[in-house]
Amino acid sequence: MKVRDALRGLSRLFLDSAPVIYYIDGNSEYLSVMDSIFESLNSEQIRAVTSPVTLAECLVLPIRQNDLEKQRVFVEILTALELADFVKTDAAIAQRAAEIRVRYQLKLPDALQLATALVSNCEAFLTNDGQLKRVAELRVLVIGELEP
Repeated sequence: MKVRDALRGLSRLFLDSAPVIYYIDGNSEYLSVMDSIFESLNSEQIRAVTSPVTLAECLVLPIRQNDLEKQRVFVEILTALELADFVKTDAAIAQRAAEIRVRYQLKLPDALQLATALVSNCEAFLTNDGQLKRVAELRVLVIGELEP
């Protein structure tokens, strides 16, 4: 499916960790798809939504490598730019995450991400984890299945 078709009609798109990492790192396998997605986020009035889980997962490697510049870039992109809404975890998200975790037998980070997307009124969830497509409450877009 073409990126423009996958994003058509969306006003809020949740960004899981992998898409952000692919984009910032310039992952050659997904670069053209990620460029298309971020162009759409900038030009088509689609709000990106992220969470503390996204930020924490994106920071693991830069912290491990003591890459302060990459850490700064992730923090800025996910929390300070106009591109994305950074949604903090609260009691409503925690409860929804527990329900999702039980219903789909997911790991807590995945359940928290999906719950944040749902509570934040996202119409779609961008990831590269095809297993999350079984979640019925939200349209899950898998990067590996998209074309620029």
